[in-house]
Amino acid sequence: MNSGFAPYSLPFGGDRIKQLEIMNRRRLLTLLLILVCGVAEFSHHIVPASQKASDTAPVVIPFELLTRHILIKVRINNSAPLSFIFDTGDEDVIVDLKRARSLGLKLQGAVNVGGAGPGSLRGFHVRDASLSVVGLEGTTQPVVLALPLDDLRPRFGHDIDGIIGADFIKQFVVEVDYSARVLRLHNKDKFGYSGSGEIIPIHLNSAGHPSIPAEITVTGRPPIKGEFVIDSGSGAALALHRPFVEAEHLLGPTQKTIRLLGGGGAGGRIAGRVGRIAELRVGKFRIDNPPTLFSQDKGGAFASSEFDGNIGGQILSKFTVFLDYGRGRIILEPNASFKDLINPASSGLKLVAEGSDYNTFRVEEMLEDSPATEAGLQPADVILSVDGHPAAELTLTTLLEILEKPVPHRLSVRRGEQTLQITLTPRRLI
Repeated sequence: MNSGFAPYSLPFGGDRIKQLEIMNRRRLLTLLLILVCGVAEFSHHIVPASQKASDTAPVVIPFELLTRHILIKVRINNSAPLSFIFDTGDEDVIVDLKRARSLGLKLQGAVNVGGAGPGSLRGFHVRDASLSVVGLEGTTQPVVLALPLDDLRPRFGHDIDGIIGADFIKQFVVEVDYSARVLRLHNKDKFGYSGSGEIIPIHLNSAGHPSIPAEITVTGRPPIKGEFVIDSGSGAALALHRPFVEAEHLLGPTQKTIRLLGGGGAGGRIAGRVGRIAELRVGKFRIDNPPTLFSQDKGGAFASSEFDGNIGGQILSKFTVFLDYGRGRIILEPNASFKDLINPASSGLKLVAEGSDYNTFRVEEMLEDSPATEAGLQPADVILSVDGHPAAELTLTTLLEILEKPVPHRLSVRRGEQTLQITLTPRRLI
């Protein structure tokens, strides 16, 4: 999220309720894509592309980390490399509808897809198409659905061609190393763990969503137990579903919150407030003061009582995460960022990236009483440069990272025919 915690929910992954519309059934998929930045250095050895998944050594797949979402390269039917979101909250392979048509894929049987909000999107089943991950030979899986993903691109500042999830993960023990920006694919039958990480049992529901028990603590109250989806398809920290929020009276008068900025989904806007809880405990690990969405949705995924919430990329990226579905467990090893405060400052801006190179950065929305409004920014302003760096040299991810630093930033902004010089000083809002 651009402002520090401004989720944008789209139709897949995240904390989902799925049903497939076959013989009057309707498939529901949700993806909590909370756009936040995250950078790390790539430093590990890459196994050559000829490495087989069946070998003892893991296959190492590099990924891009964009707005704290993992993007890997894949091919469909020997296509050029495509960018897919790696999402533990999704089950099937989903391809963007426009990309499917450009590849000449066979589309059959319309599917209505909903999630956050009351509406839905229209997609299609895909026939006779298979996906392979670049760098991983000898392993393919079918492409199942084609759905419109147009809204993802300006919020990532990057082409988004599809989503890959549980059906891929189940073939391996997948080690997600956020610090090195690689996935290590271990042979699931030969894998043995001997590290110092915490082993936590997981439950996989019928849609392939992994969940774990965890505890949240609100100041002045004893810990509250819940069941939370592990969701790499979310760039957020923690989201709590409305039934859980209401049952535990989590939005009381003493809970400081701000309006959810930029939240939306397949069915429309997401309703909620954003604040911080005192602590999230996962196994032996305690995450202090995580930014938290308190959902107020009346319908859709965040109104579901199947789970109490989801744990997203801002928390997962504090660990190296081993996804060992075959043994019903995940393993968490804290990395160097473990003790860092999540979202130390916020600009109050919701930015989108436009243009063929995604380096036209437009203000889509602003939070009231925030650094953005105090600086005099307005919706539709276009950021031309930041601290002397032209926008053409930035990505949306790097720009968002800059605007999390609580120091004055010099912005050159185009507003209509004017060019303005504005000083923006992000600060902690929650």
